[in-house]
Amino acid sequence: METSTSRNLLILLTILTITSKITHTLAIQRTTTTTTIYTNFIKTSCKATTYPDLCYNSLLTHASDIQTSPQLLANVALSVTLDTARTTFASISTMSKGLGVRPREAGPMRDCLEVLDDTIDQLRNSITEMGELKDCKNFRMLISDVQTWVSAALTNEGTCMDGFGGKYMDGSLKTKIRSKIMVICHLTSNSLALINSFATLHG
Repeated sequence: METSTSRNLLILLTILTITSKITHTLAIQRTTTTTTIYTNFIKTSCKATTYPDLCYNSLLTHASDIQTSPQLLANVALSVTLDTARTTFASISTMSKGLGVRPREAGPMRDCLEVLDDTIDQLRNSITEMGELKDCKNFRMLISDVQTWVSAALTNEGTCMDGFGGKYMDGSLKTKIRSKIMVICHLTSNSLALINSFATLHG
């Protein structure tokens, strides 16, 4: 009797263990499948941008937040761009106070910081407006405002780049600043493309 009971308990424990493993495996498979769907959505959407690799790599870590929503995709792209713009602003501001900054570099750096400050405001306004779009009757007007602000931000970034053009500005400082601004330009361009794609879905 005791042997039979022990055998039954062993069988039961074995079944429970196997069931637990199967459940765990299925959960992992579901998570993996869902993650793949989200990342594929980002990759496919980024094909509409000018810099698809940068687009994909900058948004990949936010896949679980974006899921398969074109609006969230555009909104996260704007947030990534805003964060990068803020970091770049702080970096250039620090560089502008360095002892090695020449007078011919100081002016363009001040101008660049000024337009970057405008860029940050425009990106922040765009993100706020994007948050108002859900079930909004004034969709077309609001999305137009967003497109205008992001386009203006891109123009401002180009103005900063132009300020460091020409051979007389050659030097490591110019190279550092232009490379930082270039990243923002590309991120902003990608954001605008994703916003335009989202707007197209609404006719």
